Amino acid sequence: MLLLTCVFIAVLAVSGTTASADSAQKLPGKLRTLTTAREVHSLSSAEAARAYPVHLRGVVTYYYPETSTKLTGVFVHDSSGSIYVGFGKSVEESLPPATLVDLRGESNSGEFAPTVAHPQIKVIGVSGLPATTDRPSFSRLSSGVEDGQWVEVEGVVHSVIEEGLHVSVQLEMEGGNISAFMVKEAGVNYASLVDARVRVRGNARPLFDITRRHMIGARIECPNLAAVDILEPAPKDPFKLPVIPIDRLLQWDVAPLLTHRVHVQGRVTLLWPGSSVCLRDATRGICAQTDEGTHLVDGELVDVAGFARANGNAPVLTDAVFRRAGGAGAVPVAAEPVTAEQVLLGRHESQLIQIQGQLISRDLASADTMLLLTSGKFIFTAILPQGLGGPETNTWKNGSTLRITGICSVQIYAKVMASEPGTAVPRTFRVLMRSPADVVVVKRASWWTPGHMVILLALALAGTLAVLGWVVVLRKRIRESEERFRHMAQHDALTGLATRLVLQDRLNVALEAAKRHRTGLALLMLDLDKFKDINDTFGHHAGDEVLRVTANRLVEAVRNSDTVARIGGDEFVVLLTDFDGRGALEKIAGKLVTALSGSIPFDGHLVPITVSVGVCALTSEKLSAGEMMKNVDAALYDAKARGRNCFAIFTPPTASPQEGDSN
Repeated sequence: MLLLTCVFIAVLAVSGTTASADSAQKLPGKLRTLTTAREVHSLSSAEAARAYPVHLRGVVTYYYPETSTKLTGVFVHDSSGSIYVGFGKSVEESLPPATLVDLRGESNSGEFAPTVAHPQIKVIGVSGLPATTDRPSFSRLSSGVEDGQWVEVEGVVHSVIEEGLHVSVQLEMEGGNISAFMVKEAGVNYASLVDARVRVRGNARPLFDITRRHMIGARIECPNLAAVDILEPAPKDPFKLPVIPIDRLLQWDVAPLLTHRVHVQGRVTLLWPGSSVCLRDATRGICAQTDEGTHLVDGELVDVAGFARANGNAPVLTDAVFRRAGGAGAVPVAAEPVTAEQVLLGRHESQLIQIQGQLISRDLASADTMLLLTSGKFIFTAILPQGLGGPETNTWKNGSTLRITGICSVQIYAKVMASEPGTAVPRTFRVLMRSPADVVVVKRASWWTPGHMVILLALALAGTLAVLGWVVVLRKRIRESEERFRHMAQHDALTGLATRLVLQDRLNVALEAAKRHRTGLALLMLDLDKFKDINDTFGHHAGDEVLRVTANRLVEAVRNSDTVARIGGDEFVVLLTDFDGRGALEKIAGKLVTALSGSIPFDGHLVPITVSVGVCALTSEKLSAGEMMKNVDAALYDAKARGRNCFAIFTPPTASPQEGDSN
């Protein structure tokens, strides 16, 4: 085994001396073979899509299980870096981390960065995981430049989420929060990692929008707990940590403790199961974010452990756990009667308050009960979660005076805090309610409201106003209906592209303009190669997704002034105007072949896509719209006959069509 490992290291050292992929050239008759992970990963998206042959040796650092026996992909690392290897579909394969492999395949543009596709993998031995020297910052990880690379991060574990075959460990590192994703191992107590300071090794993986192919975040793909070093173990029992008075949580003396969980104790003032628990000790109140759904009684004494941070001008606890403290029974905390002016002095954050106001409206779009009230010259919101509501919430009428009891949550003027450091100025506040019993109707809305008086005055002119109002409404509805039907008639329902009817109208107008001003005009007709095979292999839902993604790529590849239409099935047409000569037309056609070719992810699979393009330019003032459509269709047929994944330009029968391809 030692000899095998030495041979493997020697191979990696030799392969690491090869030229980078930036100098990769298309040799006569074939593309050069890429022999390192860095060469593949350094390709541009367009170059990667050309399917360079790949042959390298490396160690598996992460694998993606679809089931306990099937994989969809792996990361392979050699001396130059790491590269993702996608199988295209799940395969029966055993490639645990630290497996030495001989890899053959071809480059692919991938969903975000270049990958290796169509792999042939041969196991040649076993090795340890790579040693790590790269420790990128949070901002560098978030930028995407470390995509796929084997890195090391350090931080405190705030939470652990176990779901299916995977475990997500949430790390608070310097600069921000990042998730370490690993394959779940049997018999491991992952919850014991919470509040431990750890060093994690793994492949940096961006989180990205598949449709737009841009990144929206990052995470670490960690192979297993063997790649996790515990630098500071978590306390065995967080509730045995010293109890800290709530009003001291964000003070200087306690600051060194705040990288880990802290322990507070108090009586329950609010419980939103699975979301929040609020409590108060002898000094002040605090709210904690928690996933626990244990039922608690108002006034019950509880211990809460969580990570403290500032929220406006008050502390909160995140990723918290709690337990009953025992002792004497529940002693409900009395609500303090306050006015809006007193609340905005900033001294009642997270406290149980009682405030009176007039109901002016409610948010009907929210599933929660959200009331908007006014008190003097101030407006505030009262919130009751959907799961805690009841039928009585529908009896509260606008204009009624209500007495609201709940936890005060103050919002701060961020701009003032930025311009005047050290100053926290309350902007508005919310009241978080515990149940419908927290609302008492002090005074019901009078029937003689300004609105009703207006109605009575309007009755004298009801006939005339009703007719005029109906006319206005009817006209508006007719106009909206016309616009809606016009849009439906002009846009394809699946892709949102223009229809054949719109294309025909624009082509007629463009023909007249081109003939009058002697400017360039061309049609490009394209369809997906072997689209029926896609439907037969992956299903019609996959076919619909391929059409939608292709339409989006097509729109992004042409100018805003060009018309893109779907004329049926998998056929699309692009109307080009004001282009400069035949060379520009060939360049555009080649760009479309390249841009639209490449795999499209669907339901865990990569659906391979190529397109054929027919091109017809306006060559005679006698050409009609119908003749151009006929000619571009003939050019598309010619591109198909020449092997697909290329473009062909229509020329009159006396000359032969010219062909270009994406390779």
